[in-house]
Amino acid sequence: MPQRVRWGIVGVGDVTERKSGPAFQQADRSELVAVMRRDAAKAADFAARHAVPRWYDDADALIADPEVDAVYIATPPDSHRDYVERVAAAGKPVYVEKPMARTATECRAMIDACETAGVPLFVAYYRRAMPRFEIARELISGGRLGEVRSVIIRTQHPGPDLSGGLPWRLDPQVSGGGLFVDLGSHTLDWLDHVFGPVTEAAGRASHPLAGPGSVETVVSASFRFAGGVSAVGLWDFDAAERVDRIEIIGTEGSLALSSFGPEPLMLTSGGVTEEIAAPYPDVVQRPLVQGIVDVLTGRAHTAVSTGESALRTASVVDAVLADYRAEHGISF
Repeated sequence: MPQRVRWGIVGVGDVTERKSGPAFQQADRSELVAVMRRDAAKAADFAARHAVPRWYDDADALIADPEVDAVYIATPPDSHRDYVERVAAAGKPVYVEKPMARTATECRAMIDACETAGVPLFVAYYRRAMPRFEIARELISGGRLGEVRSVIIRTQHPGPDLSGGLPWRLDPQVSGGGLFVDLGSHTLDWLDHVFGPVTEAAGRASHPLAGPGSVETVVSASFRFAGGVSAVGLWDFDAAERVDRIEIIGTEGSLALSSFGPEPLMLTSGGVTEEIAAPYPDVVQRPLVQGIVDVLTGRAHTAVSTGESALRTASVVDAVLADYRAEHGISF
């Protein structure tokens, strides 16, 4: 086992500026030694601003770099499978941004490639490791709510500004879907972490954002988890007001929290509501990156977010969007 992990990043865009990039430099026994972007000037600029020793404009060159031990892929989802397969073929561990890929089929191919190569595959569903969400999970598992039987999810955002064209996150051929895929998957994945795999999922998507064949705007869904918990969710990404709320309901209390905000957790029991501080870390991916480094350096056996766990989330997204994709001719 290595004593340190030297990371390379393929695709240094917005997510790597604050959410993930600094995590590889701040985690114990970890360093960021190389970055890649097809635009050489932007790759060089990122490396200079973040004190990264080397930069590339060719992914294969970074992957082949003998001083890169593991690779983080931070490109859009349509390229994840290709890059994961290249890194696996080079015999290096790989950490890929979420959503893991556009479909569960692509996710399975990525897992197979890593298993064949004998390298681990991790996915950036970082809420599984964030202290904020660990506090919530411990309240639930510790019995503060009694027996949990139901979950309600409600996510609303005002509509996006499309005056500058369609961003890649809203191009289904690149992203796999709309903001339900990009943002909603975070919530679904964390609930999988808390309650176990989803055993039943059904849903409907509607209101194409930019005409037929474009991404969905409104999604409603129902789920049942392996432990018997039932959940319903509504996501609307062209709404008048912003709402971000998960409510977990038990026989002795309830817990309300947001997926994307730093507000306190709200624990209600016996008619009394308690606010529990649970702020975000400065670098949101650092706790998960630290866990991955611990695995790669032999200090831990497993990480909380792997290809297998992310495959489950992709399968739920596929089930919810299946009818919409068929209706609008969206295929991959």
